[in-house]
Order: sequence, then C-alpha cells, then structure tokens
Amino acid sequence: MISPPELSTRILEVLDEAVGVTNLVVLPGVARSPRGDLIQFDVAREAANEVIERLRSLGLCAEGSIAVEEVDLSISEAADHAQEAAPGDGDDAVVWAEFSQRVEDDSRLTWAFLAFLAIATQIAAIGVIVNSPILIVGAMVLGPEFGAIAAICFGLLQRDRRLIGRALRALAVGFASAIAITFACALVSRWLGWIEPSSLIDHKEIGFIVKPDRWSFIVALLAGAAGVLSVTAGKSSALVGVFISVTTVPAAGYFAVAGALARWGDMAGSAVQLGVNIAGMIIAGTVTLLVQKAYWSRFDMRLPGRSRRKPAHE
Repeated sequence: MISPPELSTRILEVLDEAVGVTNLVVLPGVARSPRGDLIQFDVAREAANEVIERLRSLGLCAEGSIAVEEVDLSISEAADHAQEAAPGDGDDAVVWAEFSQRVEDDSRLTWAFLAFLAIATQIAAIGVIVNSPILIVGAMVLGPEFGAIAAICFGLLQRDRRLIGRALRALAVGFASAIAITFACALVSRWLGWIEPSSLIDHKEIGFIVKPDRWSFIVALLAGAAGVLSVTAGKSSALVGVFISVTTVPAAGYFAVAGALARWGDMAGSAVQLGVNIAGMIIAGTVTLLVQKAYWSRFDMRLPGRSRRKPAHE
C-alpha cells in the first residue's frame, strides 16, 4: 500500500488489531507517485476481506493505493500462526475485491473477447461438419464466455444493474458476432460445394448439441456452481473442466452451420441448448455466490479488530 503520512498511523492501528496479519513492514516517505509511506504486509486469505474493507473505509483508495498479490510460498512460523488465527480455510475463502475486479475485467466487450469467441465458434462449426468430438472439446476450452456469465452472477448478488447489463451485452454481441461470422463462412463453404444439408446427418457423437433435455440443464447447473467455485478459489485447472462440460460455443457453431444449410429444426435445437446452458450456469452460479457470502458472513463478525490479535510467539 501507499499511504499519505496523515493516514499511516490509523492504518497501522487497523493492521495491528486485525486477525491474520503478519510480516508488517513500513517504509516512511519512500513512495513518489502518489507520495507517501510504503506499507507491506501479509494477510491470511480468509481474513483478507475484513482488512481490505477497513482500509477502504479509511479512504486509502482515494488518497493512496492498494495492490494485492498472491503469495505462492511462505516459510514462516509467524505466517503459520496468522493463518491459524484466521477463521475458516484459505482454500474456501472468497476475496470479494479480487473476484469483483476479475468479473469487471471479464465482462468487458473487447476485441480479444470477440476474437476468441469467434474463433472458438468456427472451430466448433468445423467439428460439427466433420463430426469430430475432439474439435468440439477444443472449442469449448477456447471460449471466453464464462467470465461474462460469472459477472452476471455477481451482478445479481450485488444488485448491480450496470455490471449485469455490461455482461449481458458482452454475451449478446459476442455470440451474435461469432454466429454471424461462422454463418458467413458456412455459406461460402456451401457455395464452394464443401458442405451440403446432408453434412449434418448421422452425427450421433455430437447429436447432444441439438438435443437439449433435463440432463443438459443439470450439467449446466453443476458446471455453473463448479465454475464460480473455481474462480473464487483461484483454481484455473478446475475452470477448464467447466469449459469442457457445457455446450455453449458448440451450440452456437451448430446454429450457424444449420442456418447456412437451412436445417431449421437443428437451428431451433441448438438455440434452445445455448439458452438452457447459459440460464443454468447463471442460476447455479448466483446460488453458489449466495451460499459463499452467507457462509463467510458468520466469520466477518469475528474479524472487527476490536480485540488485539495475539503476537506470533503466543
């Protein structure tokens, strides 16, 4: 943190009283932009929310700055004592400021978002045409849409209409653009004679994309819950599994190809599949965030800093 000198005393009082804080370092007057004191410390992940909120309440964000980094390795008895003093478990903790920043970034409609979604949809379309589950899975992993879905979940939790609107816009524009580009490519392929309406017949391996059922919705619910848990816990490997589980991008690719080949029934089925999966992930993701918020709210009352934390040697 960079703190104006007039705030540093109050900030240090907060840190001295907070549970889970250790390795506190103060370098007075070394910061140049903004000018002030440089304060560094470690905090147990499960205690981070309370500390961050109390620092914000002092106005540090307006007059100074806060930057947070994940510590990959800490070999210290003092750090072990701080983590033991903090309630709950770090792997289960949700750092809400971190999650908020992530979904804010992931909900932006950027050229990178549009490019990744368009490329993923085209790969899925080729997988549909050549009946290749491998290409379908590759397209699932490449698709960037879950970030916007997580943003909608968080927006519903916070009742943030601006975030919800921005994330919905990213999904709508992203999928519309990806489908339009893929549809145009499929029309060219049909004009060249590379594909024809019979190209989508007898594709049993990928038929699930246009046959939404109760299992599709259940998988979407499970994937939405797992996706939010993986994002809040910082488990990127688990998030890859979520991408592979849900057929959002493949459904968009199938929709575009079916449209170019005038297969209206397949278009309807893939559109329903896309809607079912997105709706299921939003419902489950929002419920998961509600459960996490309710669970951790029990511990917030134990972190007010009203009683001084024990020194590490105790």
